[in-house]
Amino acid sequence: MMNRKLFLIVFLNIVVSFGLALASAAQQVPSASLLDPQTAEKANAHEDELYQSAKDALDSGEYDNAIKQFDEVVKIHGRKADGAMYWKAYALNKAGNKAQALTSIGELRKNYPKSNWLRDAGALEQEIRGVSNPENISDEELKLLAIQTLMNSDQEKAVPLLEKIIMGNYPPKLKDKALFVLSQSGSDKAQQILMGVAKANNQPDLQKRAIRYIGMNGVNRAVLKEIYNSSTDMGVKKSVFQAWLMCGCKDDVAALAKTEKNPELRREAIRYLGMMGGRAELLDFYKNSPDVETRKEAVGAMLMCGCSHELAEIVQTEKDPAVLDKAINTLGMVGGEESLAALTKVYNSQADVSTKKKVINALFLRGAGKEMVALAKKETNPELNRSLISKMSLMNSPEISDYMMEILNK
Repeated sequence: MMNRKLFLIVFLNIVVSFGLALASAAQQVPSASLLDPQTAEKANAHEDELYQSAKDALDSGEYDNAIKQFDEVVKIHGRKADGAMYWKAYALNKAGNKAQALTSIGELRKNYPKSNWLRDAGALEQEIRGVSNPENISDEELKLLAIQTLMNSDQEKAVPLLEKIIMGNYPPKLKDKALFVLSQSGSDKAQQILMGVAKANNQPDLQKRAIRYIGMNGVNRAVLKEIYNSSTDMGVKKSVFQAWLMCGCKDDVAALAKTEKNPELRREAIRYLGMMGGRAELLDFYKNSPDVETRKEAVGAMLMCGCSHELAEIVQTEKDPAVLDKAINTLGMVGGEESLAALTKVYNSQADVSTKKKVINALFLRGAGKEMVALAKKETNPELNRSLISKMSLMNSPEISDYMMEILNK
């Protein structure tokens, strides 16, 4: 009896210890940098989404909501934690919580002593403590109105005023507007400021906007390449891709895709080639890239430029199963009669059942009822016949209705 009691006591101690260990492990969430690439990418995307949502709330004047969301970003301890701390302090100040705002600035300095947001945080602290520039208009809406009128003002007077706003402690919406006005100006001074913001990393969010504005005005293409090559920030590099898209700089993107060593950025370049209508460039990547993943990415990007002719040729000749599957799926989403004819030809020429099923699914996505009925009438494989009928049962077309009646009347 005594041994049994002793056993129960020991057993309960083990269970409690195990439970505490599990609870402790559950609280230790690994940072994105310690996760596998796919999981890290998802974690970064979640962080970006939270951060953007918080900024939208801030721009809309929903300060309490913004504070809560920036706090969630801070708790992730990710790439945007220091920026979230700054904007949390900014929102707290706007909401009238000056003491809490100063506390948030102190936490930013303590936890991120090398942050690019410290300069803005210092300016915000000065404003909270009452050290402000008397020349500035206090009403932000009036500032926005004044900026809108600067487009037709004396540029020599307007540009320095806009520069003060961009470099000062103002809301992101106001800074963005000032930066946009500068980007529309043809003066050398305005372009110098724009390029300075695009190259600097002391205002990360504004830097990305400046990069995109350079792309919009279509000049200084060399600056975009310089920024891309000199930056180690993935967000900055992706902003350069957006700028290249805006200026139609397809040659720059194609050249980069051939030399970029980072797989994620190389895939990004190939996707942008698709958005820019780079049919010849994508076909070149497909034919000359030795690795399967790059070839698959090139095939997938052909959807965005409607490369039905190129895809029709690929599905007839491709030997690698993974690339062939990608080509079949992509062709199913591309319009045109040529794609339907190519899919039907692949179905009839392939012996592999799994490949035929991929074609059936692609035809289903196209709503190609007529073509599917024609294949079903000739199909002798029961498995494939069931697959065709199963997909057609979810579709609505006169040919399918007639064929179903034929089956029922047999």
